[in-house]
Amino acid sequence: MHSQHINRLTGPTDDSVYKKTLKIANFGSATLELTSDGNLVLQDADGAIAWSTNTSGKSVVGLNLTDMGNLVLFDKNKAAVWQSFDHPTDSLVPGQKLLEGKKLTASVSTTNWTDGGLLSLSVTNEGLFAFIESNNTSIRYYALVKATKTSKEPSHARYLNGSLAFFINSSEPREPDGAVPVPPASSSPGQYMRLWPDGHLRVYEWQASIGWTEVADLLTGYLGECGYPLVCGKYGICSQGQCSCPATYFKVLNDRKPALGCSPITPLSCEASQDHSFVELNDVAYFAFSSPSSDLTNTDPETCKQACLKNCSCKAALFLYGLNPSPGDCYLPSELFSMMNNEKEKTHYNSTAYIKVQNFSMPGASPGGKETSHRKRIMGFILGSFFGLLVLIGILIFFFRKKKGADEIEEDCLDQVPGLPKRFSFEELKVMTDNFRKILGKGGFGSVFEGAQTDGTKVAKIILDIAKGLTYLHEDCRQKILHLDIKPQNILLDDNFNAKVADFGLSKLIDRDQSQVVTTMKGTPGYLAPEWLSSVITEKVDIYSFGVVMLEILCGRKVFDRSQPEEEDMYLLSIFKKKAEEDKLSDLVDKHSNDMQSNEEEVVNMMKVAAWCLESDFAKRPSMSMVVKVLEGVTEFDHNLHYNSVHLPSTAALANVDHREENDKSTTQLLPSI
Repeated sequence: MHSQHINRLTGPTDDSVYKKTLKIANFGSATLELTSDGNLVLQDADGAIAWSTNTSGKSVVGLNLTDMGNLVLFDKNKAAVWQSFDHPTDSLVPGQKLLEGKKLTASVSTTNWTDGGLLSLSVTNEGLFAFIESNNTSIRYYALVKATKTSKEPSHARYLNGSLAFFINSSEPREPDGAVPVPPASSSPGQYMRLWPDGHLRVYEWQASIGWTEVADLLTGYLGECGYPLVCGKYGICSQGQCSCPATYFKVLNDRKPALGCSPITPLSCEASQDHSFVELNDVAYFAFSSPSSDLTNTDPETCKQACLKNCSCKAALFLYGLNPSPGDCYLPSELFSMMNNEKEKTHYNSTAYIKVQNFSMPGASPGGKETSHRKRIMGFILGSFFGLLVLIGILIFFFRKKKGADEIEEDCLDQVPGLPKRFSFEELKVMTDNFRKILGKGGFGSVFEGAQTDGTKVAKIILDIAKGLTYLHEDCRQKILHLDIKPQNILLDDNFNAKVADFGLSKLIDRDQSQVVTTMKGTPGYLAPEWLSSVITEKVDIYSFGVVMLEILCGRKVFDRSQPEEEDMYLLSIFKKKAEEDKLSDLVDKHSNDMQSNEEEVVNMMKVAAWCLESDFAKRPSMSMVVKVLEGVTEFDHNLHYNSVHLPSTAALANVDHREENDKSTTQLLPSI
């Protein structure tokens, strides 16, 4: 095999441009081979061909991976016979062309990298467009560049430094017919852009300290949060980034993940089309309104609805008209993706969605008069019984409330007062504290017991809120604010479990042009970063403390816990490092929380983020904004950490933690389990 000028291409582990191909070769002993007849072949371990360039007999003499990342098979005249740039997947690198007839296609999901996603980016003779596939039809959801073609030359787009340029009538090196601005690359190896399964076209840049980082989201500035076809799934309605379902006839697919969309409670049936009707939603817009063609034009709402009723595959009648009452356009989608609130002051049009639903009907009904009368009698009996039951319940409630004492009435009133801490029933507290088994301390208002909540979603939100709070202090204020005493006792929770960073008694201001500051040691033993020993610190000391707090929350225990039977298990960071090196982090997941136990893999991944924050070398710790991006799933990080670089406090420091714990027994903890 002849090879020239082979260069190494460095890229992110999970976001590689060629991952769809390379992932196959990771199984067993698969091989990638340039055969003697000039065909580049990827074979499974059993010899079956998984993929090839189909270049047999085309005089290929070698291959070359260029500096731009283009894999080229060339002939003896150095002419390209096949090149990877002509076969894009979901990504473009600088210098790469997207030819007319080719397209970027998003993967199925962020966890399923196979081809076949619904979203794509294509070059046509009218411009550069983003599409979604619906029942073998491409529907445009955004036009990046529009143009009128007069040239006979094929159109194409090219990723340049500073723009995604579109050439339809002009040809390079002349000026493009249009361009989408892209932040210029500031470093080598530079950038790449990727079309994600959610429809976002994101640009990533290599930064030496943290790796590949998102620097631009090219479409969101135009579409907003709610303009993407899949932002809230099928039948979902997006309003200011929040997802909901149409009322009555629909249910959310996953209560914890409303962005997955909604489904009809009763599926539509073509066999029972006589029971179809509509749910009317006013001021609801749809991404397809940007498409140049509607199903009906110059029509009225009633005609639009009747057309949908006559078409079994139609899922909704979407009516678009001007600000004044007038004829409008009718859209009849066979799949209904995400809708959004119509902001008329921006769109300058009115719109109404009529969503087709299946009415609830009694089985076995017939149009006969006798059966209809019988059905009415049954319905009358059911309704009469129902209202009678309501009256009985009302009477019971009246007498029950009349018997309630003054103390109980006062409790009911307190529940209506805003701003008070979260209130629990006695039974809830009994379950959370294991029948008030372990007392943590006593104060003037009573005792504090150890307990555990079971809502892992709240736990994750608390961690994210703390991270966002520190990001604001470090990066969004005019001067950097170093808190210097991050610990559970300095995190406050409101009645909705929103976390706030508190107690700025030890905090310090430093100018943005200062990289570090000299100060005397402050804070709480057990949460202190190692650089405190030199008295030269940065905002990374807060990040170390955040890592400790994060571990305490996830493990459901304090940084120093004398209740452990073995002395070596008393120090959380010591046992964490040991379990990490043994690849047994799952042993540390909070045993009191069933919800965290059921989401063990996610909790372990968060522990790895905490380990990143606990690096002995402060330069290797992430910024708080990077932590937020990782926790929100926007950015990936290297899970293969070297845990031997996690800093462990000295024995003397841990002894101070023990002493502090004895003096702070009356302090209310961040979570009952820690």
